[in-house]
Amino acid sequence: MEVSLRQVTKENYEKVCELDVTKEQEDYVACNMWSLVESTYNEGYETRAIYVEEEPVGFLMWVQESKDKISIWRFMVDKEHQQKSIGRVALNLALVEMKKVSDLREIEICYNPKNPVAKDFYSSFGFSEVGMDEDDEDMLAVIKL
Repeated sequence: MEVSLRQVTKENYEKVCELDVTKEQEDYVACNMWSLVESTYNEGYETRAIYVEEEPVGFLMWVQESKDKISIWRFMVDKEHQQKSIGRVALNLALVEMKKVSDLREIEICYNPKNPVAKDFYSSFGFSEVGMDEDDEDMLAVIKL
């Protein structure tokens, strides 16, 4: 099973928009369509479709917030493709790509602290929780480079 990250384009955006998480995960993940709109009208947003072979199965979006910080804003794998390590491979590929940015010192991600798998999953990549975000809604975790 070959997992890859590809640009979201006019050829694949509809399939990316059709991807969905389980009912239980809906409160934790923003809509892919909304994320693609955000990325179209804002500077510095990077979007990637997560592919297995030739099929889009997930979505990632990150933002370079400053010269030395990138924030992962969206990360999802379709409900039909979860529990297959696709997310783990895809996040690793994304982190490798992000770390190529010169002067990068920090990668951050936020997640709902009630999400039962998020803390262990992200800490396995080296993210360390630093506390709640400025809105006191999501847990903020960072990788220091």
